[in-house]
Amino acid sequence: MPDLPTPQDAAEAALFSECWDAVLSYADLCTSGTSAGTQLATEAFTHGIHEARAAEAAARSTGRRTQRLPRVPLLLTSVRTTAASWEADGHGALLDPDLRLWLNSEKAARYTGPPLKRPLALRALRDMQELDAALLWLVEVESLPAADVARVLALDPATVSDELTQVRALFRDRCHRNHLDTPMAADCRSYARLLDAVTRSPGTETPEDLSRHLATCVECAEAAACLRLHSGQLPAAVAGGVIGWGGLAYLERRRRAAEAGLHGGRMDAGPDTGLNLGPARPRIGRTGLLTGAVLLSALTLAVSLLQFGGSGGGSAAHDTSDDKGVAVAETTPSAPASDPGTGDASGNSSTSRPVSGASAATSDPDTEPQGDSDATVGGTHKKTGSPTPSETAVTCTVTYSVVNEWNDGFQAGVSISTSEALDDWRVGWTFRDGQRVTQMWDATVGQNGSRVTATAADYNREVAADGSLDFGFLASWGGANTTPYDFTLNGQSCAKAG
Repeated sequence: MPDLPTPQDAAEAALFSECWDAVLSYADLCTSGTSAGTQLATEAFTHGIHEARAAEAAARSTGRRTQRLPRVPLLLTSVRTTAASWEADGHGALLDPDLRLWLNSEKAARYTGPPLKRPLALRALRDMQELDAALLWLVEVESLPAADVARVLALDPATVSDELTQVRALFRDRCHRNHLDTPMAADCRSYARLLDAVTRSPGTETPEDLSRHLATCVECAEAAACLRLHSGQLPAAVAGGVIGWGGLAYLERRRRAAEAGLHGGRMDAGPDTGLNLGPARPRIGRTGLLTGAVLLSALTLAVSLLQFGGSGGGSAAHDTSDDKGVAVAETTPSAPASDPGTGDASGNSSTSRPVSGASAATSDPDTEPQGDSDATVGGTHKKTGSPTPSETAVTCTVTYSVVNEWNDGFQAGVSISTSEALDDWRVGWTFRDGQRVTQMWDATVGQNGSRVTATAADYNREVAADGSLDFGFLASWGGANTTPYDFTLNGQSCAKAG
């Protein structure tokens, strides 16, 4: 499984938080268990980010706009294509059985076949300016309120409703044009302009012959769903047309997440980056090159803490206390995680709340990723005094390195060598200057004040004798960023590497 790509700057780090939440939610739908879902999400996220970076570099070098999806739907399509690669490479047993049937059907071939045969929603979204497409996607599919999307995309909240109306009309126009350009049978062609006419206004009666045709023609029914802006079918049309298999289930998960306030894109959930985007402003027009705006707007996106269980009743998530009684909420292995501080003024929000050792309780262990109808706040918690991993003393040395640093944040890596074999591990340390961990990969983060705890992911719990364990994280800082101290491995002090 590839490592998650390293964020290039604070803007991309914030964007990773938003996108990972969506990718993990869809990957969990596509797989048969928690571990496989995380593996699929990581691989798809990595491939998708590299693809997006390559497209952006090509656009900068040529000075020409390239047709591409906004970042979130782009990464979701990467999940689908990665799942197809698994199936082709003999790893299909890890996928949902229904998805495997779909991948081997003609339905899946539409999404990668000749462009004129691809779903209308996919073609229309790619034809739009990236900022317009992002606005439509965040409102219709991710179910974020228009006011929140205005802050995410740095639009004027007073005019975002008008912007959304224009974007919906633009999407409809692109769908109509693409529908006329699509090779189709003679009877479908004869109904094309009539279909456009009856879907323009709400309440327009559909002629009986057209109604019969729509009941038997999948392509024309799909076009009707994209062209009807007032029927409530647009979210399903967009999600299904872009994602393909599982579009409706994903749509429901995101709607549930938005209702519960669990979206990674919530503006009030993340720490202040200190980077000024400037005041919200109305757009000048829809013909300029706006593809960079999504990256800029992501600076204020929320950092959510993910908690999930397997699609088929997978393993539970746990809260584990470290050697100083710090509650550690176990969330997504190898994925960006948010700061789980309890009750900070920063306003951080998560799907899992750390609990104190005195009040830990047990709840339903079969949790779902954000947005699922069964999503819960909390997980299966260990009470104080429960066994901790590998209580026997170990000899360990730690190497701590700051990989990158910017105005209000930094990226660091931790590597610990151990002389004894481990079947699980938990690393703790203390910051000197009030640093706050905002994301972590290859481990799960918990922080109480200055004390930080990193617990093993499912796939790297075991460490051989004379082996090492490694993980990385992003954190905020202000004033000073000195090296932390008091590193421990499973409660035992570690020496600094020479």
